[in-house]
Amino acid sequence: MTATIIDGKQIAKQKREALAKEVEQLKLEGLTPKLVVILVGDSPASLSYIKGKRKAAEEIGIGFKLEHFSGDYSEKELLQLINSYNNNSEFHGILVQLPLPKHISEKAVIEEISPLKDVDGFHPLNVGKMMIGQESFLPCTPAGIVEMIKSVGAEIKGKHVVVVGRSNIVGKPVGQLLLNEDATVTYCHSKTANLSEFTKVADILIAAVGRADFIKADDIKNGAVVIDVGVNRLDNGKLCGDVEFEKAKEVASFITPVPGGVGPMTITMLAHNTVQSAKNQLKNLQGSK
Repeated sequence: MTATIIDGKQIAKQKREALAKEVEQLKLEGLTPKLVVILVGDSPASLSYIKGKRKAAEEIGIGFKLEHFSGDYSEKELLQLINSYNNNSEFHGILVQLPLPKHISEKAVIEEISPLKDVDGFHPLNVGKMMIGQESFLPCTPAGIVEMIKSVGAEIKGKHVVVVGRSNIVGKPVGQLLLNEDATVTYCHSKTANLSEFTKVADILIAAVGRADFIKADDIKNGAVVIDVGVNRLDNGKLCGDVEFEKAKEVASFITPVPGGVGPMTITMLAHNTVQSAKNQLKNLQGSK
């Protein structure tokens, strides 16, 4: 068996084309979705991520603004800036690029962003709504993963999902989203004893632990759907995931590559949330007339 590669670039391309049509319609109704990204510091990784976000926004027709400050920008100034965008009806999405400098509280920043403009899906109110299955902005990477699994026709309902990783950004929410889709979910992590006993029985295996080639082919059930969220840079400069890809693809039925797998969908779901926020605003405006 050789796995079918889940092409994140192609799935993202189709999703972006559909979003572009939605944006065209919104513009006809007098509303242009706009996203502001706030960066504190000069992290090369953050600058690279933002470049990808700008490109996707421009491709779809979303307005994009970058607010870039030096690493000594204060927490007070940042919170005031966020609040100004909360009250600016021209902007529908607010994203503060993480990680932040140590003197700024990530928790305070996330909680300052209006839940109505929280297109990263990190605000506790949106997380809580996601947990109980209410409509909310979903975190981008987990939402993208669910779309990718569905795109290849893989069954989720009743299947055993094993998530390796417990971050608030990926591991925890992706398990919850798949639970909401009627999967049976097991959470594992780097400290789980006898980890392979869990991964070997997973119908859907999600690796989000951040360690190069952490999951070996022998750890994977024959025919499993494997979603590799990890992005690890090797000594030779090449990127690889958390899964031993070349050998794993001989065991899995479907597998995502790194790069070109989950990454493009993460950015696309950010655009999706921004467009949805604009649609929500338009709906509220029309409802108030």
